[in-house]
Amino acid sequence: MSEPLPTPSFRPLYEQIRILITQSLVAGEWKPGEAIPSEMELAARYRVSQGTVRKAIDALASEHILVRRQGKGTFVASHSEPSYQYRFLRVMPDGGEKLHPHNILLELRRGKAPAEIARALALKPGAPVHVIRRVLEFRERPLILDEIMLATARFPNLTVARLEEYKGSMYSFYEAVYGLRMIRAEERIRAVAATEEVAGHLRVAAGTPLLCVDRIAFTYGDMPVEWRRGLCLTDGFSYVNELA
Repeated sequence: MSEPLPTPSFRPLYEQIRILITQSLVAGEWKPGEAIPSEMELAARYRVSQGTVRKAIDALASEHILVRRQGKGTFVASHSEPSYQYRFLRVMPDGGEKLHPHNILLELRRGKAPAEIARALALKPGAPVHVIRRVLEFRERPLILDEIMLATARFPNLTVARLEEYKGSMYSFYEAVYGLRMIRAEERIRAVAATEEVAGHLRVAAGTPLLCVDRIAFTYGDMPVEWRRGLCLTDGFSYVNELA
C-alpha cells in the first residue's frame, strides 16, 4: 500500500504581503519613524484587496514592527518613541511605577567572540566583537550589571564618547546611530549568586542571589545583532513579562 502524498503547505495571502512589507523594511525602503504607504497604495502595489493589506499590517503591528496612529497613518515603529524606548526592559519595581534607568558605562573594549556567543550572533568563533559593560541604576541604586557583545563589523567606529553622549536606551542608540532596529529578543533566565566582582558593582554582599538573563536580540529578517547578559537584583523588583 503506497504512503499518502504530503499535503502541500500554502501561506495565506495576507501572510505573503506581510513578508513583502518586511522585506521592504529589511531593504531600508522605510526607515524607523517614517510613514509607510497607505493601505490603498499598498493594495495597488501588490495587486491585492485593501482588506488583505490591512490584515498584514495588523499582524506587523501586533509584532511591534509597525504602529498605527489614528488619523495619521501607519508608521515604522521606532525605539526613539517613549512607548518603545524601554520595551525590552523587563525588570520593574514591585510598586508598579515606571522608572527609567541611569546608565553608568564601566568598559568598552575589543574582544573575540567565544564559540557559543559567536553561534548566537551568526559569527565565526573568535570573530572581533565590542564588549560593553555597564551598570543600570534606578533612583541611584545599582540594579543591573550588563555585559553586551556586538560584532565590530556591524558597529564600526563605536567609541566610549559615542556611548556616553547618547542619552536614550541602547536599542534607540543602535537605531539612531547604526540604523539597526531590534524587533524581538530571545531570553534564558536562571538564578545565580553574585561573585565578588559583580557584588562590588551592585553594592551587595558576595553570594547575593541574582537573576541572570541571557538575551539575543534580532533585527529585521531574524538577523541576530546583540548578545547580552544581565545580572539583576530583585529585592523590591521583579522580572515582568506579558504572555499573549
